[in-house]
Amino acid sequence: MATTTYLAGFRSLPLPIAQLSLEAVLRCGQSFRWTSFPLTPGLDNEHPPALTHEYRFCLRDRVVCLRQSHHVLFYRSVFPEQDLSPAETTLRETETLTWIKDYFQLDVDLSKLYDDWSERDTVFRSLQSRFSGIRVLRQDPWENLVSFICSSNNNIGRITKMIHALCKKYSPPLLSLAPPCPALASAPTMTPYHPFPPPSVLAAPEVAPQLRSLGFGYRADFIQRTAKMLVDEHGATVVMRSMEAPERWLLSLRDMNTIKAREELLKFVGVGRKVADCILLMSLNKCEVIPVDTHVHQIAVKHYHFTRNGLKGKMTMTPKLYDQISKRLSDIWGEYAGWAHSILFTADLKVFSAYGLHEDHESPSTSVAPSVVSESERSTKEAGPSSKRKPGIATESGAYWQDEGADLFERVKKRRRGVSVVA
Repeated sequence: MATTTYLAGFRSLPLPIAQLSLEAVLRCGQSFRWTSFPLTPGLDNEHPPALTHEYRFCLRDRVVCLRQSHHVLFYRSVFPEQDLSPAETTLRETETLTWIKDYFQLDVDLSKLYDDWSERDTVFRSLQSRFSGIRVLRQDPWENLVSFICSSNNNIGRITKMIHALCKKYSPPLLSLAPPCPALASAPTMTPYHPFPPPSVLAAPEVAPQLRSLGFGYRADFIQRTAKMLVDEHGATVVMRSMEAPERWLLSLRDMNTIKAREELLKFVGVGRKVADCILLMSLNKCEVIPVDTHVHQIAVKHYHFTRNGLKGKMTMTPKLYDQISKRLSDIWGEYAGWAHSILFTADLKVFSAYGLHEDHESPSTSVAPSVVSESERSTKEAGPSSKRKPGIATESGAYWQDEGADLFERVKKRRRGVSVVA
């Protein structure tokens, strides 16, 4: 396969897009710190037509850059050190590849799961060819915890801006990079990349008012108090590779069973059942867990004829109803039910309404953020903080996001009137 000659400085991993679609996985509300840059296809060998975007993510010690063709994942790392030897560079790129395989859980054969779900579920069978390559990430639990505390009564575009603002405020920049295509940037300046701040930094008492000034609202107190709970219980000692003791403890939840790990998460301020289940699924290896909110409830009613005592329509999300929906969908999808749920959830988002309709579909020229639904156990209101459509806003990271709160609000109103809305 000659695709490795396309990209100077990038290494390649043979990986069909059916196993991983960056376009879908990084836009569907799992992680909020990736930045997306459009490439200029076809102008030269550096940006061949199959490569439409570059995605970047800042780890503790490097920035990972990814591009994707239909059959190959291209990756490279950028380090703050400028004078790495070839041997050291090779070693570190090997570390990056290990991280990529772990983060995207590439040991899981997604095609086999799709085949299994298609046999179990006619609804899934009808959409599997359009929505291929959607898998669940294995994220850092600390970042995942803070991100989903921010998700309460919020949408993906706004969560993304909040997380980037938090990192900029509390984490020094690791390095700065120019956009991959400076000619396309309105202001082709260097973009700083900030790692995610550790618990000890966010536990300080002044953090809550500072976050409120950045627009976090009531979530500011939840984040600061949760960080303080972790530091008070586990200390702030760095135990391994810049990881603090609370972060290491959160990782240990992967070794607990689902019920026990959920109990531990529910102790934190701002963490209800749905947020806890998002963390279990997206960072703690609990692949069977299905986070249930009003949006997932609508999917269960619309596609799987879910009723409670023969009643349809709007229902309060009680613990009992939550368990009933979760069990109903788990019985259909099996061991990896949480992964299947993520695909159905993505397919129902309006921003993905045209996704996969063409064999050679391309990403939109801007990175658009779909909406998420309110934290159901906190409030039955589903509109985000802003119900007006806003023009796209360039974030500090250089990516381009758009608030979809109005679209979600209109869809909810239509659903309440009994109108079927196909995302």
